[in-house]
Amino acid sequence: KTVLSKAYQLALKNVDVSSNPARLVDHRPENNRRIRYLLDKEEVRLREVMSVNAPAQLAALDVALNTGMRKGEQFSLEWAQIDLERKRIYLNQTKNGSSREIPLNRTCWTVLKTLYDKRPDDGAVFRSSRYNKPLADPKKWFETALRDAKIRNFTWNDLRHTFISRLVMRGVDLRTVQELAGHKSISMTVRYSHLSPQHNQKAIEVLDAQGNV
Repeated sequence: KTVLSKAYQLALKNVDVSSNPARLVDHRPENNRRIRYLLDKEEVRLREVMSVNAPAQLAALDVALNTGMRKGEQFSLEWAQIDLERKRIYLNQTKNGSSREIPLNRTCWTVLKTLYDKRPDDGAVFRSSRYNKPLADPKKWFETALRDAKIRNFTWNDLRHTFISRLVMRGVDLRTVQELAGHKSISMTVRYSHLSPQHNQKAIEVLDAQGNV
């Protein structure tokens, strides 16, 4: 509906058509509730493939899985935004228009420390392994790795879903997950709550204590 409407608007502007029939079509909201995350067995296959075909990019995968940064945030990251001593990444401008801090766990800190020790300069953190230039988009090597690992229906953004899903499924409260993910509203985070079988169980068991009074 949106695409057709825009096409007819342009055609009307260019006097190629006399009316916009797309305006008669009811607009229906898109279903953006798709949650696709990396299964453990898929991650094993992906790492095996990358270890052979793209070993230098395993660091980017680790950072994505342990920070949940959006692709644009991660691949515009510079060393000035990382404080290894305080174990923090500072994002000055996010998709939501606000800044935020991302804490580093041990895995992510170790990966970044290794990259830092080998850095050619204090600019971009993630670089092309072939040309040693800043890497703006992992699409080419990542899609190849997914194909070779036989992982279907998956994108780089799904690594962010994986980060959030794993936090929820391991019992991290939704308010904390919201903050770590940088969601503007908790309603975005609530989409993942059904992934944790313990979530509603723990909530309903609160009433047990009241019933024993």
